[in-house]
Amino acid sequence: MKIKQFLYGGDNLGYLLHTGTRALAIDGGAVDDIMAYVRENGLSLSTVTNTHGHGDHTAGTRQLAKAAGAVYLDHRRLTEGQAIGLDGETITVRLTPGHTLDSVIFATDTFLITGDTLFNGTVGNCFSGDLKAFYRSILLLLGYPGSTRIYAGHDYVAASLAFARHLTPDNRAIDAYAARYDKSHVVSTLDDERAVNPYLRFNDPEIIRLLESRGLPADTEYQRWEGIMSLE
Repeated sequence: MKIKQFLYGGDNLGYLLHTGTRALAIDGGAVDDIMAYVRENGLSLSTVTNTHGHGDHTAGTRQLAKAAGAVYLDHRRLTEGQAIGLDGETITVRLTPGHTLDSVIFATDTFLITGDTLFNGTVGNCFSGDLKAFYRSILLLLGYPGSTRIYAGHDYVAASLAFARHLTPDNRAIDAYAARYDKSHVVSTLDDERAVNPYLRFNDPEIIRLLESRGLPADTEYQRWEGIMSLE
């Protein structure tokens, strides 16, 4: 399955997944660019959907569906494990509440479209207020193979790495991560995130020492998750 990334609205990232001649758009705010790509590559855009309901992700969704004659698939009606077929290949829906209660990700054999649940270098704010749900969603993501590519809902890489350096200045993996960053195609692997992203490293001794130095509870995994989510 092929993936095309589209930058819009300053730092938003939307996606077109395609195989054969059929395509699926996720967070398709870059309407004109997506339609141009569809025409240039002889594709049929059959389905349009979103990772969650925030306006910067849903902007353009209805317009794109109308322009392409595509079916609008309401992300709020998707179910855990639901399969979306695309010319013989499958995209799997995973429910990932936390950033918002309606957040979902889209999984293939080699990559994840993570919206604002997991960014390259950080995670989304917990606007839902449900840290436990967010924790369970992060554990779900951590269960994927390390080679899985992460395609997020925004390019926040520069700020995220600056914060990671602030928290863990001795982590040499941050420099290697920064050297691989390509703003024209923003992607990392789950192994990259495990090495650099503070919010996925709550079981790492370096993060545990950091939490303890701040006087935060660190005896259980969930306490460590709460602690790292509270740091500024």
